[in-house]
Amino acid sequence: QVQLVESGGGSVQAGGSLRLSCTASGSVSAISIMGWYRQLPGTQRVMVADISRQGATNYGGSDQGRFTISRDNARNTVSLQMSSLKPEDTGVYYCAAKLYGNGQYHWGQGTQVTVSS
Repeated sequence: QVQLVESGGGSVQAGGSLRLSCTASGSVSAISIMGWYRQLPGTQRVMVADISRQGATNYGGSDQGRFTISRDNARNTVSLQMSSLKPEDTGVYYCAAKLYGNGQYHWGQGTQVTVSS
């Protein structure tokens, strides 16, 4: 089992910055990819960014350039630096961990990000 705990959400005005962090515990050696997903009420979670254990990154949509994902394997953490935030970035951000082998995903509890215009 893998447990994920997020921190760093909050409210910010458009143009501002936030940094989200997530710490994994449990069977951390089984984690292949870590990432961040965003969800609005009544919609599916969409991938914001993910990063492999080796540091290869993927960004969803038009977030690349404004968002930067990083990972510290020694500390079992993944972070998302978000800048130039827009109201449409508002949502609940979930930390995700994908396991080797069966590809099972584990999720954090989510952290709210609200960007006001």
